[in-house]
Amino acid sequence: MSVTKATIVFGGPSAEHDISILTGLQAERVLSGAGVEVTCLYWARSDKWFLVPAKQEARDFLGGEPKGSKAVEFRLGTEKGDGFYTVGGFGGGKRLETGPILSAFHGGAGEAGGIQWLFELAGLKATGASPASAALGMDKLAFGAVMLNAGLPSLQRELLSRYAAPSFAGPYIVKPRFGGSSIGIEVVDDYETGLALLNTSPHLRAGAVVEPYRPDLFDLNASVRTAPEVAVSDVERPLRSEEAKMYDYSAKYVHTDGLSSSPREFPAQVEESITKQIKDLAVRVVELTGLTGILRIDFLSDGKGEVFINEVNSIPGALSLYLWPDTPASEVLISAIAEAEKHIPQVTRNFEEGVALKAAGGIAGKLTGLS
Repeated sequence: MSVTKATIVFGGPSAEHDISILTGLQAERVLSGAGVEVTCLYWARSDKWFLVPAKQEARDFLGGEPKGSKAVEFRLGTEKGDGFYTVGGFGGGKRLETGPILSAFHGGAGEAGGIQWLFELAGLKATGASPASAALGMDKLAFGAVMLNAGLPSLQRELLSRYAAPSFAGPYIVKPRFGGSSIGIEVVDDYETGLALLNTSPHLRAGAVVEPYRPDLFDLNASVRTAPEVAVSDVERPLRSEEAKMYDYSAKYVHTDGLSSSPREFPAQVEESITKQIKDLAVRVVELTGLTGILRIDFLSDGKGEVFINEVNSIPGALSLYLWPDTPASEVLISAIAEAEKHIPQVTRNFEEGVALKAAGGIAGKLTGLS
């Protein structure tokens, strides 16, 4: 397992843009320290891409791309090959030899399948999920339905609809249907209050889901690596204040020393049967979703035997490196990159030989009977 060159991509159009920057910079330090030649590509808030200098700090991104950054473009259908290109210069720019890509996006198009499809089309090999698996992981309604259909323990989850109230009574947890695990989540007492959030919360514009709110449940997490083989980390219990109704964005990220410094129990002080159940369920989630790379699966438990699958993070914050304390961080990342290098892009290049077009006749005939 030898990786000598890699490109880290981070940023992107997402409410978790800043967290993605932090994850990308951490990964760059880890890989560079292991002797890997690292290129960093930043998808800025302006939607433009930049090649950024090495060894940047979080504050360097406060005003946008850091000083010394160079504009790049993502191109498809070019004679020189698809992928990233420098902008301007003789011949319209130079294609970057990215090597395998380590994806550090969180939320938005960077985690939900959008950028994965572009990489597939360009023949670029990147860590993380396939486009379809990534989309499933980011759609809380679809993911919950898959878990329940497979008979795995999950809380009831329904679309927050303007046309029909939930089939279960409140109070409810309201979550963005598409989004991360901690942004835009609210606890409400009734259906009407949940509906009001649809009109006021910027995080719910693409829809929301509701679940029963159970104050007796607490969060438990585990990371899964699919390379060099499927492995599950020890279980973590994030700790929240007594006043907090849930483990939120502030508790996760608003501190200086990384996720490992946030209040938590690791390993979680829970019954061995709960730990075993979580590890067994984590493997089943990976099997059902087809997710690969480094991921984190979030669970809920009452500590007495009940365990529920909550959601999956196909590109978790800090790439869950803090959940693998006995494995060098460079080994965790390099294993994922080596796995990505073996990937064969699943893009159809075999097209029909115009059979349907030849048989179609005139388009006007296709419109017969339409008003």
